[in-house]
Amino acid sequence: MPELLRTLLAFALVLGVLVFIHELGHYLAARWRGVHVEVFSIGFGRPLLRWHDRVGTEWRLCPVPLGGYVKPHGFEGPEEATPEQVAAWLPGRTFHDKPVLSRAIVIAAGPVFNFLLAIVLFAGLFMATGRPEIRNVVGQVMPGSAAEAAGVKPEDMIVRIGTHAVSGVADIQARITAEPGAHTELGVRRGDQVVTLPVTVGIVTDKNGGRTGQLGVMFTATIGKPMAPLAALGAAVQETWRLTVQTLDGLWQMLTGQHSAKDLGGPLRIAQMSGQVAQYGVASLVSFMALLSVNLGLINLFPIPVLDGGRLVFYGLEALLGRPVSRRVRDISFQAGFAVIAGLFLFSTFNDLSHFGLFRWVASLSG
Repeated sequence: MPELLRTLLAFALVLGVLVFIHELGHYLAARWRGVHVEVFSIGFGRPLLRWHDRVGTEWRLCPVPLGGYVKPHGFEGPEEATPEQVAAWLPGRTFHDKPVLSRAIVIAAGPVFNFLLAIVLFAGLFMATGRPEIRNVVGQVMPGSAAEAAGVKPEDMIVRIGTHAVSGVADIQARITAEPGAHTELGVRRGDQVVTLPVTVGIVTDKNGGRTGQLGVMFTATIGKPMAPLAALGAAVQETWRLTVQTLDGLWQMLTGQHSAKDLGGPLRIAQMSGQVAQYGVASLVSFMALLSVNLGLINLFPIPVLDGGRLVFYGLEALLGRPVSRRVRDISFQAGFAVIAGLFLFSTFNDLSHFGLFRWVASLSG
């Protein structure tokens, strides 16, 4: 299959599934809480396909695959609604008339379904192929690295850094990256012996002058046996939690300057990665979808107005104050939130184009 076609198909599949599951969470929660849903749309723009189901919801498939939405009946509320909209309201089926807890459940269900999707995908993967595990056994030593200078060899198992007994690869990475230039010792199991190797941790400096430590090894990965359903489900929950913590930690490092914000990718990077991952088979694509689903769930829970997390903040304030936040505050907040999201979209797209080398290509033409 041509690379461009594979990339487009993989991107449409990945994003389409993630958006559908997210919006399905909102839809099912609305139906559960007695709210009529007017529209369920996958994508934006003029609908390519549309149909009505037996309860009156209009389902749409639109050409721009960068999101979707569910429109609950009466979502606009009395202050924003036109007289025509008010006249068309179905008594007892409007979103704004529901208690604040019901409204919060409808909004929170989208991100929750993204986390559930990740768990289901990981569980299915672990049942089918087993759980990949990265072991603290050295698979390859990078030439010129701190590890090579210290005498680390392939098949060495790193069991200690300084006086700290390591618990796994994540523990090793956390300690090494936090100690650039440190003089310490590695305890490695080599055959039947534990050998102590003095090491000076390497230093990696990013474009902003931030420094992180680097050892210069690649660890071995193994695939376990297919897991029983309950064991796979437990492992899937653990993996989803690990990715959640890892994503939040990465975001925090960007905010604090430990990592460059140029690592932030947007839809073009996702499309590229979808195509690259698809060529390695179904298991790789499923794992990539699970990772993106966790990211989508987290992003939507950020307390930014226009995102689900921002609305949940307003509902929390309403529950505390006993009355909704004023329309003026909501309007200003949503405008600011939209500006933030638009800015992040433009910034991530700029990063994507830089990553693809577009600006270097344009500079070479002008030169």
